[in-house]
Amino acid sequence: MTRQIFRNGIWVCAVLVMFPNGVFGQTAPKTPWGDPDLQGTYTNKTITPLERPDAVGEKQFLTDEEVAEQEQARLDRNEELLLAEAERTVAGGNVGGYNNFWLDGGTRPTGRTSLIVDPPNGKLPPLTAGGAQRHAAHNDSFPVEGPFDSWEDLELNDRCLVWSAGPPMFPSAYNNNFIILQSPGYVVIYAEMIHDTRIIPIDGGDHIASSMRQWHGDARGHWEGDTLVVETRNIRRTEANAAAVCVDLVLLRGANCRTDDTIAVTERFTRVDARTVNYEFTIDDPTQWSTSFSGEFPFTTFPDGELEYLFEYACHEGNYSMTNILAGEREKEKAQR
Repeated sequence: MTRQIFRNGIWVCAVLVMFPNGVFGQTAPKTPWGDPDLQGTYTNKTITPLERPDAVGEKQFLTDEEVAEQEQARLDRNEELLLAEAERTVAGGNVGGYNNFWLDGGTRPTGRTSLIVDPPNGKLPPLTAGGAQRHAAHNDSFPVEGPFDSWEDLELNDRCLVWSAGPPMFPSAYNNNFIILQSPGYVVIYAEMIHDTRIIPIDGGDHIASSMRQWHGDARGHWEGDTLVVETRNIRRTEANAAAVCVDLVLLRGANCRTDDTIAVTERFTRVDARTVNYEFTIDDPTQWSTSFSGEFPFTTFPDGELEYLFEYACHEGNYSMTNILAGEREKEKAQR
C-alpha cells in the first residue's frame, strides 16, 4: 500500500502557524489576513458515548477521578485484548470484523457523560412516525446477511467513497484524524478516513439551488467573533449511500435515509487553547426527529510523542472484500440449486 505522508498541511500550505501550549487570553490567534486561526492537525477520538448511559441518570459531567478510572479501564482492556490468544475462524463461517489491534477509538472520555448535550437527558430525541417507518423499512431492505446480488447493494462506505467528514464529524472506530487549513475566503477540512475533503466558503454567500445535492451537502461558513459557524444544506441521500451520508446510520438510527431534503446541520468551531478546538453541532430535521438536538466534543492536537501525520487512506488498494463478498454469494447460490 502506498503511504504518502501529509504533514500538517504542507501539501496545501507552506507553513502552519503553531502556538505554544497554554490557554489563550481574550484574543485568539489570527491568520495573516485577520481571521481567527483554527489551523492544525487534530483528532476527535474519545470513548465518550453518543448517548448518556441509563446507569448515570441525569449526571452530565464526570469527575477527574472518574475520567482517570475510565481511561485506565480502557487501557487495561486494550492490553488484555493485545495479549489474548488468537481465535481462528472456521471456513465458511463468519470471519467477523477487525479485532482490537486495528481499532483506535481513543482511551479517554471528554469529561461529559455523552456527546449529546441537548436534549438535557443526553439522549437522541424520538423519531417522528414517518422517521420510524423509514428507519424500519431501510433496516428490512438491508439485512445483515445480504442481499449481495450486485456491487450496488454495497453502500458508499463499503466502497470506500464517502465516510466520516460529516456533517457532523462524529468520532469513529479508527482514523479519527483531521487537518484544518485556511486561506482567504475558505476553510478546508481534510479527513483521514476515506481522504474526504470539505471545502467551505466563508464569504457569506447563499446556498446553491436545492435541486443540487452533494455527498457532504452544501456548506457555507461565517465568523461569529472567534467562532467559525458552518451551515450545511442539500445533503445528497440515496439508499446506496445511506450509512455513509445519512448523518451516520448506526449512530443516528438511520436519519435521513431518503431522497427528500429537510435536514439542516449547523457546526461551530472555536479554538479554546493551543491544543484544542471545541466542536459543536446541531441537527434539525423535522420530518425525521421530534425536535432538534445538539452535541459537543473537542478536537485536540496529537499527544506529545505521537506522530503528527496523516497517512493516505488507500482503503481499496489491494482490498478484495467486495470481490470476495459477491463471489461468496454466487457460490452459496450454486450450492442451493
